[in-house]
Amino acid sequence: MASPTIGDVPLLKEIRVVRRYGLIRLRGRSLPLLEASVVVLAPDARTREAGIESVLRRAVSLLDTDQLRDAAEYTLGLVSGSRDWAASSRREKAATVYGVSVERFRKDHEVMVLGQVADHVLRLMAASDVERTEGGSAPVSDEKWGAVTHRQVRVFTRGRESVLTVHMHPVDLLRDVDVLVSPANIHLALPEAYKSSIPASLRRASSVRSVTGEVLRDPVHDELSDWAGRNGTSGRPVLPGTVVPTGVGALGEQGLRRIYHAVIAVPRAGTNDYDVLPADITRAVSRTFSLLAEESGRSTPPLSSVCFPLLGSGRGGLPYHVSLGAVWAGVEAELARGATCDVHFVVRSPEAAALLERVLAGIRPGRDQSATD
Repeated sequence: MASPTIGDVPLLKEIRVVRRYGLIRLRGRSLPLLEASVVVLAPDARTREAGIESVLRRAVSLLDTDQLRDAAEYTLGLVSGSRDWAASSRREKAATVYGVSVERFRKDHEVMVLGQVADHVLRLMAASDVERTEGGSAPVSDEKWGAVTHRQVRVFTRGRESVLTVHMHPVDLLRDVDVLVSPANIHLALPEAYKSSIPASLRRASSVRSVTGEVLRDPVHDELSDWAGRNGTSGRPVLPGTVVPTGVGALGEQGLRRIYHAVIAVPRAGTNDYDVLPADITRAVSRTFSLLAEESGRSTPPLSSVCFPLLGSGRGGLPYHVSLGAVWAGVEAELARGATCDVHFVVRSPEAAALLERVLAGIRPGRDQSATD
């Protein structure tokens, strides 16, 4: 079957079918265009339905605002715990993302959101055609990262070869990595779940919810509070470079096992901004590996993989290449000492992903890199 073109209305109609029936009720539904996208974008999927979910998750991860992504995830049942919700419950929750009535969301925002998802499915297919035609495994450009969600890069540290994985998607879509590192401020205060940041996304995704979406438990927030109480830091800041481990709540359904909260952000008095020092990031990375080794001996099976975002490149304001330099200094030192765990990086933008790959492949980053994640 030929790939449909950008703006193809039938694909949008099929995505509306997914919205109406939900991911777990697609059996017997005619979805030829989505099935064609699975052949191209998720050929290893175990079932047609799993492939369709994978394709939609990839497309949603490329939406360029948090509101679009959140609304799409609720609309299509991609939020953890929402896949069996009724269509009306998913639509109601998506409407709250924009703060509008359900009826207004149905007539206006939902059309826009699902249209954007359809466009990204088509762009992924078109870019995949280019990738297959060109072949090869050389580092990809910023544009090509739009069609790829992860790549592996080989690095050498003191004669030892390691294979690192770079992911390009929202952090709460990460799967099957034992430890995920999340930035934290010196007060161990998590942002509200509706905000746009890595800690907020993880708080939202880890929450345990009822079938209607009501939050029943906020486990990561509660475990951070418990840690502060046990260690005598309640109401007092902790030192930058500290790393606090917690469970993952509902994220355990995605194969995650631990969140390590790396304390790197110092709130700037009288503002909503933070100060982040690269040296604190490197210390937190080193502490992450030490903590992983400690906890691994008490875990069954042992903890064997860890994933880092570009710490400090969001609200901390660090340029991508400065954040990467600070994180890599800690990672490289541990790999040189013989660390054997699998190391992953996760970023949101194609620019950050391409920079990561170039640097890790041994190409010096450009001096004009100044965007923030």
